[in-house]
Amino acid sequence: MEAEAVVKDWWLYHGTGEGADRRARLEAGFPPPWRDFTGVPDPGYAPPGCAGAAWERTWRRGEGYVPDEPEKDVVNTALHLRRPLLVTGKPGVGKSTLAYSIASDLNLGPVLHWPITSRTVLRDGLYLYDAIGRLQEAGLEQLRTPGTQSAAAVPVPAPDTALAPTAPSAPSISRYLRLGPLGTALLPQDRPRVLLVDEIDKSDIDLPGDLLTVFEDGGFLIPELARLAQEDPTVAIGTDDDPDAAVRITQGRVQCRYFPIVVLTSNGERDFPPAFLRRCVRLHLEPPGPDKLARIVRRRLGVDIASGEEYQDLVRAFLDRGEDGDLATDQLLNAIQLRLAGAWSAPADRERFLATVMQHLTGPTA
Repeated sequence: MEAEAVVKDWWLYHGTGEGADRRARLEAGFPPPWRDFTGVPDPGYAPPGCAGAAWERTWRRGEGYVPDEPEKDVVNTALHLRRPLLVTGKPGVGKSTLAYSIASDLNLGPVLHWPITSRTVLRDGLYLYDAIGRLQEAGLEQLRTPGTQSAAAVPVPAPDTALAPTAPSAPSISRYLRLGPLGTALLPQDRPRVLLVDEIDKSDIDLPGDLLTVFEDGGFLIPELARLAQEDPTVAIGTDDDPDAAVRITQGRVQCRYFPIVVLTSNGERDFPPAFLRRCVRLHLEPPGPDKLARIVRRRLGVDIASGEEYQDLVRAFLDRGEDGDLATDQLLNAIQLRLAGAWSAPADRERFLATVMQHLTGPTA
């Protein structure tokens, strides 16, 4: 297809894989002056690379994505401007999969995933603090050391008097803190991580506004660590990838060096404030037409739609049924996979087969 052959010199993301050279260009690129951040990487911390089970899941989900030229233009615009990408469209058009495609295409490691619900608040994405667990551990430590007083109950000794026995120290706070997906994405690194903020339109009304400061500053403060900064200026805590990763946080602040590639998805269930939209690059994905469906099937299943009338019939049925209500592309993939397995092959089963695997997601028959 002609659309597949288009390649522009300024593109970093192609959606075709084999992007080691383009990742090098991404890392070496100059950010806009207003998106140049100053975080210093921890030399003892290495983010997960392109190996292991998490990377395999990212690669498998992303390598089958088929972007069009307009999609590549918008994605690359967000990459060069180092701005979040807000992706809208009907359910099933591939909004979330685009994040995995970017990560797999540029070899950026596993995608960090932050699913949003109506109860999600900003701190859920930044870090998790188990205050109750720490309090319980402090209580157990007192029980293990009989005869000691709590730190609050120890009297201040008068001058020239012997010091009274002190209480055991509280357990280290590092055991009870862990960065969330957004916090992990903002760790200072020389290359960006990909963060998928999934279904942000389901969030509380305040979350998009709360994200503005983090997106502008490229960092955030962990108050629990900032309060301890004089006694313990550097604390090692876990990440969303690995609770035992132990990345060092200084003065309680996480500050990115390279702003992460943030993909926010929305099904269009709500409007966002202008201040939030101004800070995002927006991409709207339309349902795929016949040509793109053929490319998706070929990429995902290795099937050439033109090679068999039964596959062409399934594509036509998918498009026809899509006029009465939304369908997801993976429903067509499911139908072709079943035909490849020899299932539902009897001509008399056609309508029941279509009704089973291509149920509408919206509309009167959903």
